[in-house]
Amino acid sequence: MIRISLLLLLLINSSMAVSSDLAREQRLMDEIVDSILDGDAEMLSADGHEFLSIYTEADEASGAVLILHGRGFHPDWADVVNPLRVGLVEEGWNSLSIQLPVLEKTAKYYDYVPVFSEATPRIDAAIDFLKQQGNKKIILIAHSCGAHMAMQYVRERGEKDFDAFVGIGMGATDYKQPMRKSFPLEQMKKPMLDIYGAEDFPAVKRLAGERARLMSAQGNHQFTQVKIAEANHYFTDMGEPLLETIADWLEKLK
Repeated sequence: MIRISLLLLLLINSSMAVSSDLAREQRLMDEIVDSILDGDAEMLSADGHEFLSIYTEADEASGAVLILHGRGFHPDWADVVNPLRVGLVEEGWNSLSIQLPVLEKTAKYYDYVPVFSEATPRIDAAIDFLKQQGNKKIILIAHSCGAHMAMQYVRERGEKDFDAFVGIGMGATDYKQPMRKSFPLEQMKKPMLDIYGAEDFPAVKRLAGERARLMSAQGNHQFTQVKIAEANHYFTDMGEPLLETIADWLEKLK
């Protein structure tokens, strides 16, 4: 009887859906919320709980950028996120950076795959917030694992609620953990900027040609791919060239 009960318990646990680590998310928020220098902390709601976002307004905005951070980070991460959420405001774009679902620090790509869908209602809530602030044009910007979550959003919602997409370091995975699903690039008809570093992860660089081929094959003439010299996957100390690349591309969309 004890063995049967233990087996039943194991089966129940194995069938339970993996969910993100809300306690770690709270710790991240506690660490950064009092040190936010640019913008205002906004608590948004999705799936019955609140999550942190940071909203920053430009003087004369052309629209808004919605920024999705990489794996295990937060909406004011020093690399990629903060340079963009602050710098793009100076370029005439309101910015909203949101907290995405996180797992424990040691979690790998395959651990995160089951929680990609948890980002979808958060992105919905963020887009609704931006619209409520009067933003007519919304650009979705996503780095690394955030790009995986953004692509899951496209699978589930399409691209009707944003006007352009910027992917940074797309296709990042871990050693011997190839992508479970290919990106739904064939669905994407709106302007897209694909950025990666010359020193990026092998998978990101290896799949760059395939991303360009797919976008060309389906006839998206608003697709641009840029490789930034000397940049690694996290664009460490490369916030300025990353910002300039995105700002120049966005200028053409105004």
